[in-house]
Amino acid sequence: MRRKLVVANWKMHGSRAENAPLVEAILAAPSHAGVDCVLCPPFVYLQEVGRQLRDAAVKLGAQNVCAEAPGAQTGEIAASMLRDVGCEYVIVGHSERRHLYGEDDVLVARKVAAAQSRRLTPILCVGEQLAEREAGETEEVLARQLDAVLALSGAGAFEHAVVAYEPVWAIGTGRTASPAQAQQAHAFIRRRLASRDAKIASGLRILYGGSVKAGNARELFTQEDVDGGLIGGASLQAEEFLSILAAARG
Repeated sequence: MRRKLVVANWKMHGSRAENAPLVEAILAAPSHAGVDCVLCPPFVYLQEVGRQLRDAAVKLGAQNVCAEAPGAQTGEIAASMLRDVGCEYVIVGHSERRHLYGEDDVLVARKVAAAQSRRLTPILCVGEQLAEREAGETEEVLARQLDAVLALSGAGAFEHAVVAYEPVWAIGTGRTASPAQAQQAHAFIRRRLASRDAKIASGLRILYGGSVKAGNARELFTQEDVDGGLIGGASLQAEEFLSILAAARG
């Protein structure tokens, strides 16, 4: 059985004054046994949050990574730098990176490879926009995004990776894919990868991201192919986030 994983994506939120009590509340919560938890603060807070998480079961992740090696890339952060400050995970290809900053499938695939070259576990985000869903193109979009990684790195890349399905139309909108819609997309992702390597596909953790809250988390997480969540706004509220973690524990 795949172990549940809950990832907090703080996006461009937080401050030193806000972060410390939030992390303290998460660490002080009842045992996290049965579920893995990753916190992904903005870059400028990684080292400070990492100090709070030192020797804790909760892990540190980043929100993005550069596809290039260290060098003349002003404003970018290399995978080796993330590893150096204690990151074990990194979000790659989030819909906001794809649609606001023009990151295409090839660049996202290169970021997956860059992360793995430094022993970071990439959390590969895939998902369709509303117009694509309404046009019946959800599976076509997911296949294209997955296939870019398969073409560059092969199925083996998914042995040490996480996939997060995030329907763009459900991110920050208050709309949520129904449990059935989430399961359908997650099952397609697993089938797509199983066609290349059934064993790796079977063990792959696929998260759902898109307006997950305490009120809908349990029903989403009980779907066969939903292995946890990529949590945005709800991860900024300790009580709400802890309720989501409890839902993942079952």
